[in-house]
This record gives sequence, C-alpha cells and structure tokens, in this order.
Amino acid sequence: MASTAHSRPSASRVDDDFVGVIYGDVGSTAFRCSVVGSVERHEFVQVRHDTCGTVLGRVEEVERKTDLSLERAQHVGDGEPVEVEEKVSAQVSVVGYRDDRGLLQFPRTPFRAGEPVKRADVHTIRKVLGLEEDKKHGAYIGLLAGHDVPVYLDINTMVQKHVSIIAKTGGGKSYAAGVLIEELMKHHVTTVILDPHGEYASLSERGKVAHGAERFRVEPRSYPDAIQVYSPDTKVNSGAKPLKFTLSNLDARDILSLTGSAKVRTHLTALRKALDLLRQATKAYTIRDIVRVLEREEDPQNATLIDDLEYLSEVEIFAQEGTRIDELVVKGKTTIINLKGVPPDIQELVVNRLATAMFELRKVGKIPPLMVVVEEAHNFCPQVGQVASSKIFRTLASEGRKFGLGLVIITQRAAKVDKNVLSQCNTQVILKVTNPNDLKAIVASVEGLTTAMAEEIQRLPIGVAIVTGGGVQMPLLVEIRPRETKHGGESVKVIED
Repeated sequence: MASTAHSRPSASRVDDDFVGVIYGDVGSTAFRCSVVGSVERHEFVQVRHDTCGTVLGRVEEVERKTDLSLERAQHVGDGEPVEVEEKVSAQVSVVGYRDDRGLLQFPRTPFRAGEPVKRADVHTIRKVLGLEEDKKHGAYIGLLAGHDVPVYLDINTMVQKHVSIIAKTGGGKSYAAGVLIEELMKHHVTTVILDPHGEYASLSERGKVAHGAERFRVEPRSYPDAIQVYSPDTKVNSGAKPLKFTLSNLDARDILSLTGSAKVRTHLTALRKALDLLRQATKAYTIRDIVRVLEREEDPQNATLIDDLEYLSEVEIFAQEGTRIDELVVKGKTTIINLKGVPPDIQELVVNRLATAMFELRKVGKIPPLMVVVEEAHNFCPQVGQVASSKIFRTLASEGRKFGLGLVIITQRAAKVDKNVLSQCNTQVILKVTNPNDLKAIVASVEGLTTAMAEEIQRLPIGVAIVTGGGVQMPLLVEIRPRETKHGGESVKVIED
C-alpha cells in the first residue's frame, strides 16, 4: 500500500483535480491528506470509499509544516540564505454520499490510507448537497464559495418557514436582503417591505456593473413597474404615496394600540364613550374632536390618554380617506413602506397597525399570500421589553405560515430580537457577526450549525454568508451575488474621494 501512496503525486501532472493522498490515522467522518499544489479552506473534495463509492468532503483547515527552527529563522532575518523544507497537509471533514434512495449517508468504515483525494466535480457537489438549479421555484442568491455552483433557495419554503438575515453593522445584510427581494420580484411574489431608513426605494433604479458580475452571470436591471412606495411622511419622502389611516374605521382598542398606551383597560371605557358620542353626531371626526370630548368629562384619569391622543394628532397619520390595505398589498407587486423621517415610536405604531391588518385580511383570504420584510427587526420585536408591534410579530412568526404570510427578519443585533420570533426562522442568511451575545443567539436558533461554522461566522469576508434552510440541506458558505439594482444602504462618506 505504501508504494501506491508514493506513486500518487505523479497523478497531479495528468490530473488537474488531484489534491493529494490520505495519510496517517484515518476515520470515517474525517481524515488528513497531503496537498500537492493548492487547495483552500472550505473547498469541496471527493474521495473513493470501498463500499460507498464517491464520497464528498470539505477542507476544514490547510497546514504548512516546515523544518524552519527559531534559530534558523533568525539567520533568515539577518539576510543569510537558508533552505526550508516544507510539506502541506489538509484536514478534511466528510460531508457524505447519497444512497440508492437518495438519502444523505456517512460511511460506516474508515477510508483507506493512500487513497487519492480530488477536487469535487460539479455533479458530485450538486448531488450530495442537494443543490437543484430550480429557476421556477428558486431564488438565486449566489455561488457556493470556492466553486461556480449556483445556490437557489426555495421560495415556497421561505414563505412557509420564515427567513432571517443577520450581520454586524456594515456586514452586508441590507445588500443580501436586496438580492433576495430582487429574486422575489422576478418571481412576482407579493412583498411588503417595512423600511425604517428608506434604503429600499433604490430597487426601482438600475445598478452598476459590479466587479466579478460575469462570474455570477448577473447584469444590471431595475424593477420600476414592480414597486410602489408609501410613506406616512411624504414631505421627507417626496416620491411616495401618502400612507394614512381612517379614524372612523378604528374602534377604541385599535386607537389605544396606536397610542402604545400601557393602560389599555384604564382608558378603554372612557374612549369608547367618547367615540359613541361622536359617532352619533358625525362620521367624519378627528383626534382633536376625541380630545375635546374627553376634556369636557373633566376626569383626571383621562389626562394621560389626552396626552397620548394629542401626540397622535400632531403626527398626521389620519385622513378622511385612509389607505386601503388591498391597495398596499397588490398581487405580484412589491410595496415599500418608507418610514424615513418618522419618529421611532410612531414607526412602531404604523408597523403594528399594518402587520395586524395584513394578518387579519390574509386569514380570510382578502389579500394574496405574501412575504413581509422587516428591516431593523430588533426595534419592532425586541427580546427585552415590549413595543406596540411585539405581540403581532410573535403571532406572525408562530401562525403566519399557516395562512401564507412569511417573514424576512433583518437585523444586526440577533441577541436583541425576540427569540420566539428568531427561532421560527428556518431559513438563515448569516453574514459576518462578531458580538459574542449575537453569536450565542444565532447558535441557539440555527439547527445543524457546527462549532466550526459558528467560529467561522466571526471570520467571514464581506459578501460571504453561511446559508441554511430554504431547501438547502446543510449550512453552506455562499458568495452573495452582485445586486442588479442600485444598493440604497451604503454608508455616507464624511470625506469624499
């Protein structure tokens, strides 16, 4: 057997895919191999097994062993010529093989020492990883890192089982979200984007030719006909249609939910009484009218309620003709709710009202199945404390899938998102994260994430994500494809080039 092993390296001259030879103590789930030429971490390799046929492995670590001692290294530093003998080896973890039934299996016996290791071919990678190029049902998000193999996420699975996109600030989460939304628009998926900073309106603008776009087979394009933009503040967001609520359609409990009042029970009776009086007189009443009725009661308990209502009146989110939810949610269209310039507490109220209305209308089939994209999700469903929209997002996470209402949760602070919401996201796109608390939250919510993968999250280069779920059967490293549209989430430069 030793003679066979020694004769293997010559194969590299005839076989460009030859990596090296298995050596040392060999297991069935991992092995070491010599390296001839170059191989990189996370590259996929294949090796023949006596009983299982071709088995796929992934390079976990590459190591260069040398005979250069500290003393000789000092000679090199002094400019003396020193010969260095070096050998390169790789640690490979076994991914598995597909059996006759198409199930992913591990070998039950060790590989043979001396067996040649080759770079995995595209067919083997696709077959073992279960990567189907399903353009009809799949969202093309990028290429398998180190290989020109497209990765598609199943859109039906994403809607049914929710998605989370997580990265540290500047890690590329909004960029990756933009890629996903482009794919949803291509497939005419009804989508509503809750956009606190106005980053997504640029989806209607054509992007630039990105570096390396040819490799990803992506060309710039725009989607102006697929997009409509609404905003509560059309002064700041001049291109948007006004988003308004009709006061007369809301009952006392709805109005209290908009105020975010913690004393719902205390104020409910007084507010109901005020609304009944107004409805007897007119159909068109304002928040100011409700305040006047409450002030006439001269009840000191109403003081807090009056303050809350006066604040709502100043925000100007009510109108005679409110925005209908079936105007916002249009089959096959992407609607951006641009909340730029809207105070955070009012953002919570608007998001709460819209999310609640969409869920109720979806339950009775009055709006089409849809995906709701929530940027800065830690503000709308926080782990600590309650905001106006906390309850509805827990409900959407646990029950939305039954009614065809999917969530895309986007955040840079995984630890600050309600774990009841985050744990319901079965498809994850995780870019670089370094905060220890966020890493713990990710590991707790992602099935099948190995310790090595969890450590890898801290070292990910910008633009590379660990992707799991969405039809992908194990966590994979994916190079996110370039955007077709203009990216609206770029940081502002203080000093221009």
